[in-house]
Amino acid sequence: MEYSGCSAQGQTLGWTCQGWRSRCSSQALRKRFPILQWLPKYSVQWLQLDVLAGLTVGLTVVPQGLAYAEVAGLPVQYGLYSSFMGGFIYCLLGTSKDITLGPTAIMSLLVSFYTFSDPSYAVLLTFLSGCIQLAMGLLHLGFLLEFISYPVIKGFTLAASLTIGFSQVKNLLGLHDIPQQFVLQVYQTFRKVGESRVGDASLGFICLVLLLGLTWMKSRMPRPYRGMPIWLRLCHLIVWITATARNALVVVAAGLVAYSFQVMGSQPFILTGKTAQGLPCFQLPPFSEVTPNGTISFSQMVQDMGAGLAVVPLMGLLESIAIAKAFASQNNYRIDPNQELLAIGLTNLAGSFVSSYPVTGSFGRTAVNSQTGVRTTAGGLITGALVLLSLAYLTPLFYYIPKTALAAVIICAVAPMFDITIFRTLWRVKKMDLVPLCFTFLLCFWEVQYGIIAGVIVSGILVLYPVARPQIKTTYRECLVVQPQSGLSFLAIEHIRETIHQGALAGLLPRPVVLDCSHVNSIDYTVVAGIRDLLKEFHSKGVKFTFSAIQAPILQVLLSADLKGFHHFASLEDAERASQEELADTEKPLLQNANEWQPPFAQMIQ
Repeated sequence: MEYSGCSAQGQTLGWTCQGWRSRCSSQALRKRFPILQWLPKYSVQWLQLDVLAGLTVGLTVVPQGLAYAEVAGLPVQYGLYSSFMGGFIYCLLGTSKDITLGPTAIMSLLVSFYTFSDPSYAVLLTFLSGCIQLAMGLLHLGFLLEFISYPVIKGFTLAASLTIGFSQVKNLLGLHDIPQQFVLQVYQTFRKVGESRVGDASLGFICLVLLLGLTWMKSRMPRPYRGMPIWLRLCHLIVWITATARNALVVVAAGLVAYSFQVMGSQPFILTGKTAQGLPCFQLPPFSEVTPNGTISFSQMVQDMGAGLAVVPLMGLLESIAIAKAFASQNNYRIDPNQELLAIGLTNLAGSFVSSYPVTGSFGRTAVNSQTGVRTTAGGLITGALVLLSLAYLTPLFYYIPKTALAAVIICAVAPMFDITIFRTLWRVKKMDLVPLCFTFLLCFWEVQYGIIAGVIVSGILVLYPVARPQIKTTYRECLVVQPQSGLSFLAIEHIRETIHQGALAGLLPRPVVLDCSHVNSIDYTVVAGIRDLLKEFHSKGVKFTFSAIQAPILQVLLSADLKGFHHFASLEDAERASQEELADTEKPLLQNANEWQPPFAQMIQ
């Protein structure tokens, strides 16, 4: 009977363990595939909002994709090749309901810089960036992005917006033979401004005015309220749709104008021209490239891209996660940064098989998605499907899109990124943060990676300086009391030693020292070695050196080091009292000897 009971109990325990393992595996699966969390409770109301948001974002991403391909220096269809995979992958793996992945102005600029306007390099960079981002997600390395401070990001964003915006002036004015390097680009643009084409310049400025007017109109629209008349609500909806889909409407209108001139036998605009028709082929990324001068090997392509293999994936992750966190905070939900790394990495990895260039989160399209009321990441499916339909059926019409209209779309898209008020804000809040911002901003005009690296280094120096020069409170009584206000590291030991030397040993009479460690919560071996040297020096001069109020972990480290002459007290008062008593004991013999000593002439008188 006992055996039977034990068997039944063991069987019950086995079922419990199996149920626990099943729940754990289910939770792990739900964590890796967030779609499993919201799909069981999906409703018709959510579907309506997701479809509306997906269509609205799709009307934005198609013209922007065409325009950003121009920034990347690639044929316009590559902008659409890069616009649909993010919606499908992120729907399965993403943790932010609002964010949309696709081509962006900053990422397009980086692609142009590191891939030399070569589609093969761009697609290979997408594949390698996806591998790096995916590896970072699997290894939970998202914390590395925290080493890039906000001033560095703002400095890069300011430089990028200015570079991207000005690079489109040549298309806006219809200028030719303008170099890519920013300084030369500015010089040549102003030098050749007299060669502007009247047709392109006129249409471009009209497009700019329309886009700015529709943007202003949307920002001033009153919110619909309960009891609003139906006709007024309908007008509100029409204006909202027009303002939201302004990019698509302006591009379509400009294309119709260009087509009308083409039919009449004249063409005053520079057109996008013929683009590849149909959907992209599903194929391996190009691991080598055949050119008229020979075959470029994989290793040579990687070497040519250089720092882009680090800058592109890191900036892509940084931009996307920053946007996701901002909208998660605004809409009261949380995201998983490491899961976001997996989603972005897999998007780029899969996108490289359909000729995509590197993508990331788009702030503008994410804002549109959120404002439209999207409920889940399923909105990305609608956006992706709309892009695929455009590729399948509308590519012949892209021929008639004037480049000046795409330039106007890009300029209006990057204009909000040039937030010059950040200089005034940092000057008011913390002036030192202007240093990494300015370093990044200025050097990004020379080389993007140099600007980012310089900003990170300067930010690191500003962070490390207080560690190397910690605040130290010194009090002069019968003894010198030294109170570090923070932890001690190898960077600070020389500063501590110099402070103690100047306060205790620099004068004619050495002064006892009490090192108050009440605020010290960390220490390393270099500091221990420095303390050992101080103890030896003070012992050789016959001067007392004691410690007070040492926290338990720090005390354990110091005791383990077996420091000769190490004395510590529970409180500062006890340490000062002990130093004063020893000082008094030391002075008594000196005073006695002074009283007994008589000058020679006194002895002669006696």
